[in-house]
Amino acid sequence: MDYQTIQVRTEDPVCYLKLYRPKAGNTINGQLIRECHHALKLYGEVCSIVVLEGLPEVFCFGADFQDIEKNMAAGVDGGKEEQDPEPLYDLWTELATGPYITIAHVRGKTNAGGVGFVSACDMVLADETASFSLSELLFGLFPACVLPFLIRRIGYSKAHYMTLLNKPISVQQALSWGLVDACDPDSASLLRKHLLRLRRISKPAITKYKSYMLSLNDSVVQSKYQAVQANNEMFSDIDNRKKISRYVQTGKFPWEI
Repeated sequence: MDYQTIQVRTEDPVCYLKLYRPKAGNTINGQLIRECHHALKLYGEVCSIVVLEGLPEVFCFGADFQDIEKNMAAGVDGGKEEQDPEPLYDLWTELATGPYITIAHVRGKTNAGGVGFVSACDMVLADETASFSLSELLFGLFPACVLPFLIRRIGYSKAHYMTLLNKPISVQQALSWGLVDACDPDSASLLRKHLLRLRRISKPAITKYKSYMLSLNDSVVQSKYQAVQANNEMFSDIDNRKKISRYVQTGKFPWEI
């Protein structure tokens, strides 16, 4: 497949999947979700490790508001498929439960849905430029689909605080909370050191282990219906839609005159 929003390369048994939308701030749109699904289905059959990466300045900045505004303008039917949160939730569930070890290699800014990608991975490695934020409440939204994965990783109270604060937290704070597992100024070297050990684990062993871990904690699977329904309700709200459109058209936040 000729990918337009991601870049994929393999070094047996590792698949490197890079989110690549530099002109759109590495935001998430329908095509990126579909291409990630395709890549995981194709390479997840043979690779035992998937490394998820972004750009040096931004890992992933969440939903593409310009794309959302465009689809909303297309009408209820015209934008419905692209706004459906279920494929993204399923993608994060695949990262969390699939038969391979998933590693988020984070540099730069990570916001909103980007935190969903990070939280879904088995391991999170970062450099000192990494920061993490949830900005949804500023627009009358909340991270409905992100929260089941974030709570699974850092707990209810920390996820609750991070959502309400809607302010970037540093990599040091993320490390202390457990959102990040390891941090180093040279995160590429840190990644290589982890891969040296992880390469030794067989794919059958990883598959059985991930299946067992899911049986111990299937909260993200159980939370899917509630999360998707809440997301749909928020993006159907006319006031929230106006806030998004205004921000896209003027660059002004909802509280700015």
